[in-house]
Amino acid sequence: MPNSLTAPAAQTVLSRLFAAAEAQESGDLPLPPPPAGMRSWHDAPAADRAEAFQEIYIPISADAGKLLYALVRAIRPQTVVEFGTSFGISTIFLAAAVADNGTGRVITTELSSKKAAAARANLDQAGVAGPVAVYEGDALQTLASVTGPVGLVLLDGWKDLCLPVLRLLEPALAPGALVAADDITHPGMAGYLEFIRDPANGYVSVAFPVEDGMEISSRTGR
Repeated sequence: MPNSLTAPAAQTVLSRLFAAAEAQESGDLPLPPPPAGMRSWHDAPAADRAEAFQEIYIPISADAGKLLYALVRAIRPQTVVEFGTSFGISTIFLAAAVADNGTGRVITTELSSKKAAAARANLDQAGVAGPVAVYEGDALQTLASVTGPVGLVLLDGWKDLCLPVLRLLEPALAPGALVAADDITHPGMAGYLEFIRDPANGYVSVAFPVEDGMEISSRTGR
């Protein structure tokens, strides 16, 4: 069976992106101060955050990417939705899995136009751009028209928006759909985790120990 992740094109792009992200993190690239009157960037509007972070990678780990690839290969979703494209690292793993399945599509959304353009270029260079549509703009708008069945959702954008994005997509989720949320150790994920781990909300959920943690949840319905 094919594995697009091991193809030279994908390996070259992923190695370059992970190396750049690591160099950036080790160099402690400083961020500009938050807007006047705000204690942190968490309090700023999403558009302001996107502009301030347009050079910052904030990637998933390689192991998290392999987990996502394996999940997509296993469940063969017709539609994969990603919130938070950034430079397209996670999108490459998702797209490679969809391409190798021979069916399906990936819809990914990014608020920063600079990052969206870079992600498109990286997907093309990795040889997996075919099944991917990169939407630009506010996810609560760009994803509002997504139709189901959505078989897998990756939530890896601004943490305070993960739960609103999930709630927006719920009507389009297929029975048993998987929802993966990255960086669950981030304080901003507390509300999301409280919701997704409450069986009354229609999910069965478990945390996976990949880097900063990834919550994998299955939509069981209510």
